Parts: sequence; C-alpha cells; structure tokens
Amino acid sequence: MELNNDEIRRYSRHLILPEVGLAGQKKIKGASVLCIGAGGLGSPIAMYLAAAGIGKLGIVDFDTVDYSNLQRQILHTDADVGRPKAQSAKETIHGLNPNCEVALHNTRITSENALDLIRPYDIVVDGTDNFPTRYLTNDACVLLKKPNVYGSIFRFEGQASVFAPHLGGPCYRCLYPEPPPPGMVPSCAEGGVLGVLPGIIGCIQATEILKLALGRGSSLVGRLLLFNALDMKFRELKLRRDPECPICGEHPTIKELIDYEQFCGIEPASKENENSDEVTVQDMKRALDDPKLGIKVIDVREPFEFEIAHIDGVPLLPLSQLRQRFTELDPNQQYYLLCKVGARSHQAAEFLREQGFKYVKNVRDGINAWSEEIDSNVPRY
Repeated sequence: MELNNDEIRRYSRHLILPEVGLAGQKKIKGASVLCIGAGGLGSPIAMYLAAAGIGKLGIVDFDTVDYSNLQRQILHTDADVGRPKAQSAKETIHGLNPNCEVALHNTRITSENALDLIRPYDIVVDGTDNFPTRYLTNDACVLLKKPNVYGSIFRFEGQASVFAPHLGGPCYRCLYPEPPPPGMVPSCAEGGVLGVLPGIIGCIQATEILKLALGRGSSLVGRLLLFNALDMKFRELKLRRDPECPICGEHPTIKELIDYEQFCGIEPASKENENSDEVTVQDMKRALDDPKLGIKVIDVREPFEFEIAHIDGVPLLPLSQLRQRFTELDPNQQYYLLCKVGARSHQAAEFLREQGFKYVKNVRDGINAWSEEIDSNVPRY
C-alpha cells in the first residue's frame, strides 16, 4: 500500500518518527477500525484516527444529534442537531481527511448483527455508554479474535484498557464478570460528565489503536488505566485473565452471542411500557391539575438540578436524603416520584415500597419528558 505525494506531505510528522516512518504509515493506512459509538468517546477517537491516516473507519451509531451532546461530542456542530450521528461523523471525518474511507453503519449493534459488523475490521474500539453493548462487543471480539480497545467515562473519572485474550490478556468479563444491577450505575445523562473528559480517554484509546496498527510500544493489554480529572492523577491496575471466564477461560461456556439486555437485567421496552409501577407525565399532569385525586408528586433529584429546572408545586426530597427523611412521608398516601429521566425515581419508589409504602409510582422518563410533552418552558438538560 503506497502513499501518494499529498499523503507524504500530510503525514510528514509521522514519517520523520523512526518508530513510524514510511513503513509504519503504510501500516496505519492499511488498518481498518470499527468505532462503536459516535458520541463523547467516539468523537476524539474517530477524528484523531482519521487525521493520523487510518485507511478505513467504520462508524456504528443509530442515534441523532441532540443539543446536550454538543458539550463534548466534537464530531457534531449546532447545525447537526436532529441529524443522524453517523452521517454527521462521516462529513466531519471527510473534512479532516478525505483519504480516510468511512463506512457508515446507521444501526444499533445487536446479537444478530455484531459478528457481521465486526468481522471485516482489524480493530474494534468501544465508545459506548451502556452495559449490554459493552458485554456484546466484548464477546463478539473474543469470538472473532479482534482486539477491543475499551474506554468509559463518568463525571470526572475515566478508564481505558485493551481487551485481547488472543494476545495473552484478559477480556472485559475477566474484569467485570457480572453487570451491576439495573439503575445502580447512573448514566452520563443522570450523573453528568466533564466535557473534556471523553477527549482525554478517547485520545488514549486512539493512541492504543495506532500502536496496535504499528505493532509498537507497550499496549494496555493486561492493564487498566484509571484517570481522575479533578485530581489530575493517573493510576494503573494490573489485570489478569480469569481461567474461569465463561468466554475466554480454559473451559468457555459462552460459544455464541446471547441476549445481553436480559443478561444485564433490562426488561424489553414492551414490558417497561406495561409496568404498573410507572406512570406517564400525562398521568402526573392530571394529578397536579386535580387535587381531588389525592396524589402527591415529589421530585427526588438533587438541589442543584432543581435549580436548573423544576415544576411549580412539586416539592423536592432528594434521593440522597430519602433514607434519613422518608418518615416525613405518609405511608398511606399515594405518591408519584419524579427525577430527570426515571432511573432515580425508580430507585426511590423501590426503597419506599420496602418501607411499607403501598401507593408509590415513578414517573417514566422524568422531567425531560415533561419538558418535551407537557411544558417546553421547563428547561431540558
């Protein structure tokens, strides 16, 4: 695979590195990478890989650009809001480097399509933000013997590693054999994330990919890099392959892809919609409009969120204080519990039921749904 004169000029700062040189740049050009996710992590990963000269970059993303993405997802601009992320990503990448072939996969990665999506690529990079997809990506990469360049972010902290049992290291399941209970770990939408953090972790992932393509340096295989942005500190943990791992161990029991939503304890959407313990924002509006129904609505978000957006007449009782203050509530009263997107209100409702409250329901999709469906004057954040 040769470089033309324009490419030699473009990659000149690589070519004069003895560790890269002309031969190394040809390896980078000959490499193909599948980036799962074109969001916070996927943005710096895709942009730096394209700029570095990766020959083929696959983008898997089924989502559309939202205003809340722009604080960190630098692949997209204000003009892209409402457009498919995959398409926006392709245009940005081609603007950076028209020599990079971009393959769009504007779809959700599933157990049915994962192997076909991953098989044509040399390296897979995980830029996702949910546990079912992380386990799915891991298992597919192990089965296909592809390196899985992992990263995750939350609030001010991030981590990165390279999972590659075929290169002698562990897989994601060796580190996390079981997913956390549903709702136990807040998403970035619930917990927030510092805008520059995915840039730092994503650049680490991109660095690992280039090293894998070059066959140079010491990779993060067998190591977990931890970063705390508030303290500006890196730590490193050694990882070992688990001989009892169900997919990469000595006697694997997982030999094909499974139902990862079920594995992570997430009910199908149809069941969620039928959940008798949930109500809609329309139900909540009826309760607020008609006091004779005898239903009280409580906001379980934190005070700083309440300051950003709140609904008149809905008092605040943060989930973080609920264990100490639940005795302030009447166990015989009917309550609707509200948070940002429904996860914390679900936790609060479960806790109150454990304390003997019989008439507690959480408001599905939270105050964001109220903003979208009931009152757009309430800010969506």
